[in-house]
Amino acid sequence: MELLEFAVEKALELGASYAEARYEEKSGTHLAMKNGSPEGMDIEADRGIGIRVLADGGMGFASTNVLTRESVAEAVKRAVKLAKAASQVRNEPIEFSEEDFHRVSYKVKMKKDFRDISPEEKLEILRKIEEEVKATGINVPMRYLMYSDQLWKKVFVNSEGAYVKSKIPRISVVYNLVVFENGQMEQAPFVQRAFSGGFELIEKDEPWNWAVKDVKALKRLITEGKKPPEGRVDLVISPEVAGIAVHESVGHPYESDRIFGREAAQAGESFVKPDMLGERIGSEVVTVIDDPTIPNSWGFYLYDDEGVKARPRYLIRNGIINEFLTNREYAAKLGGRSNAAARAVNYNREPIVRMANTYLAPGDYSFEELIEDIKLGVYMVSFNEWNIDDRRYQQRYIGREAYLIENGEIKHPVRRPILEITTRALWSSVDAVGKDVEFYPGTCGKGEPGQGVPVWMGGAHARLRDIPLRRP
Repeated sequence: MELLEFAVEKALELGASYAEARYEEKSGTHLAMKNGSPEGMDIEADRGIGIRVLADGGMGFASTNVLTRESVAEAVKRAVKLAKAASQVRNEPIEFSEEDFHRVSYKVKMKKDFRDISPEEKLEILRKIEEEVKATGINVPMRYLMYSDQLWKKVFVNSEGAYVKSKIPRISVVYNLVVFENGQMEQAPFVQRAFSGGFELIEKDEPWNWAVKDVKALKRLITEGKKPPEGRVDLVISPEVAGIAVHESVGHPYESDRIFGREAAQAGESFVKPDMLGERIGSEVVTVIDDPTIPNSWGFYLYDDEGVKARPRYLIRNGIINEFLTNREYAAKLGGRSNAAARAVNYNREPIVRMANTYLAPGDYSFEELIEDIKLGVYMVSFNEWNIDDRRYQQRYIGREAYLIENGEIKHPVRRPILEITTRALWSSVDAVGKDVEFYPGTCGKGEPGQGVPVWMGGAHARLRDIPLRRP
């Protein structure tokens, strides 16, 4: 795109030692339904250019949604001015890692292009959830449903020869359901099903079946649920619970900007230090991967927003801290190369270190083998609440759907088992991991101004031995 090349050339003319320009365009539709009644449709259309530069050892960023040479030139001037001003208050200059850049174009194909689907047909997805939930006969007095689709178009160029053009469609359904039976209430709050791809992925996923499963589990919890065991027991966590645990206690503390303190006053700090690479943090069966390249994943990309080619990042390999999530700035601090973790949610946000699709890698066990020798334990299928401290070390997970395990068998539901544990104790207690991997979408928040990026979280089932469990 000519304006991007103009922006880079202009920045170099004004004294920048490095420059990049990123065009982003987003378009899409958003529909909602509450208790069977449509609540209208939003149409999204947004585009602009973000410019980031290095000058005199400082960094500056500016953006514009007016796509003229005059407006872009003014944005470049602001970015260079900010970079030079920042250099005056820095203790050391910002440097970027050396990378191999490409000229490439890629896109995610849609078998059923959601731009060709009428709003009425999109609304039918929500009506199907509504009908299937009501057909269970369970009292669900609050049913809030949302459908959204977005087409993300990006073009990135920099002064080191990169040119990356991408087109990624993203589609999502969210439901928030409250079950009320016998004077008691249970909730499945804002459960999401989401993918990168076309309308066919939501149709294939059949979110109405997930919703029905949830309301049935909630009713059973109300009618049959008992107190969970207390004290030290064995715990089996589902891919959903494993997903939130790896995201919060591995992904976030392994973000290199947190490790070096940039995020301290924003999204928090990290218990991890640079010299902890190679240190044991979990048992030998624990491997945690963050992989942006998984086809049709919610956090999918092949090149990050610094133009670096993406790959799977092995954050923990066989219990050992293996690598951090890095962009070019923090890769240079660590003396290596970026692993393509720089993401921006829109043209008017700078790229910062982010996760994509973080998961607990599969092991060798079937689900039956995970539970067969547990004398007393709990199977935590889903969660309603999680908390973790700013350093990502002390954490708590409260189960929503959960069951007693007794003598190797799944028994009755248990209400709100609470796991409170440190990160090191959590991953050190895992002695077996299941074979099958599942993913659950989310929106990961970070930065100032805030940036919520699409991510997948998940993995395989895992068995934790002799861990403390308590009741509400």
